[in-house]
Amino acid sequence: MFSFKKSASVALLGLSALFSSSALAQEVDNSLQEVKDRGELRIAVFSDKPPFGYVDREGKSQGYDIELAKHLGKALFGDENKVTFVLTEAQNRINVLNANKVDITLANFTVTPERIEQVDFAKPYMKVAIGLVSPNKASITDVKDLDGKVLIVNKGTTAETYFEKNHPNVQLQKYDHNSEAFAALKDGRAAALAHDNTMLYAWAKNNPEFDVSVQVIGPEDVIAPAVKKGNKALLDWLNAEITTLQSQEFFHKAYDKSMKSFYGDNINPDNIVIDASNLTQE
Repeated sequence: MFSFKKSASVALLGLSALFSSSALAQEVDNSLQEVKDRGELRIAVFSDKPPFGYVDREGKSQGYDIELAKHLGKALFGDENKVTFVLTEAQNRINVLNANKVDITLANFTVTPERIEQVDFAKPYMKVAIGLVSPNKASITDVKDLDGKVLIVNKGTTAETYFEKNHPNVQLQKYDHNSEAFAALKDGRAAALAHDNTMLYAWAKNNPEFDVSVQVIGPEDVIAPAVKKGNKALLDWLNAEITTLQSQEFFHKAYDKSMKSFYGDNINPDNIVIDASNLTQE
């Protein structure tokens, strides 16, 4: 330990107390009790990633994540309208938590070792892997075929991280918004687009000139809600609610309501959702 003069020691103690007070206040801001006192649950969701989170023609948030968010609001307040949707992009899903703009991030958030260091994930409710979509007339059926070619990815996604780490010979063309990324693919600005396969299945169904030519790239992952690091009270409550919803087969029901029309009958929902009926498969 270093020695300080009395005045310096007092100043240091005061500064330490200030930091401790600030850190405590920041933690309390995102605590479960703070949410209850506020009377509002703020949840980060996507605006342009159907069928998980998107804004419909009437300006309302819809999708699989939205169904979960509404039920969380109903469980906490008895009213799903007590949920405020905060629209975010992939690269900002952690930032909105740390900046105390939201209490929970639901935006189709894949659990990764890097993200675990930055946020606390609740129990998963969905399975996912990176997939590849390409034009039928120039189908990319093997990742090796992308060497030296341009691949579209979204910033802040697992696809971006995976290809940067494992395929340095692939030229990445990065976009902030899903709508921009898919528009670029349709304009022929790249050989293919990599994203969550669960989203690509839906997009390809509505764009039959393209196909999910590689359905799984790298390891299969899970998607889960996230809270700010150290926010144990909210995390424990969230885990308990997800356990209850899984026992009620909620996520299969949410799939039928918000996702089946996007996928059709060719996708087995057990390959996507995590409910009590298929937890033993995890």
